[in-house]
Amino acid sequence: MLGTLEVVTTVVVGLMVGVEFSVAFVMNRILNALPEDSGQLGHAHGGRMLGALMPFWYIGSLVLSAIWAAAGWHHHGAGLVVTAAALLIVSVVMSMLLLVPINNRNKTWTPENRPADWKEQLNRWERWHYLRVAVLIAAFTLLVSALV
Repeated sequence: MLGTLEVVTTVVVGLMVGVEFSVAFVMNRILNALPEDSGQLGHAHGGRMLGALMPFWYIGSLVLSAIWAAAGWHHHGAGLVVTAAALLIVSVVMSMLLLVPINNRNKTWTPENRPADWKEQLNRWERWHYLRVAVLIAAFTLLVSALV
């Protein structure tokens, strides 16, 4: 049973890392290269779509990691799992305090109502997102390391 939990948790977190990595290094570059208002509108649409899904994925990943840490407390790699869970907590806190407020504003913007500093706000979101991706990659790496 513990082995199944370890694999499921690692796959769920790994897929989340892949989505966030893709947003950072593929989707944002595509959207930022679009002409005029298209990029911001694409960011807004992506924010609405992923904004509805990612909270469940982040919390689910954290819960699975916490269950793994508790269930495997006396097994090899428990410290790595606890550290990974702590990093997932950091990613959730970062999201709530730094990224979600910008995303919530952006997903309501249209060319008619967006603020003058909209590009600066999107650039700030991207910088925080890069840091969050690094935290997620570290958490995923720890979970993979705990498997061996």
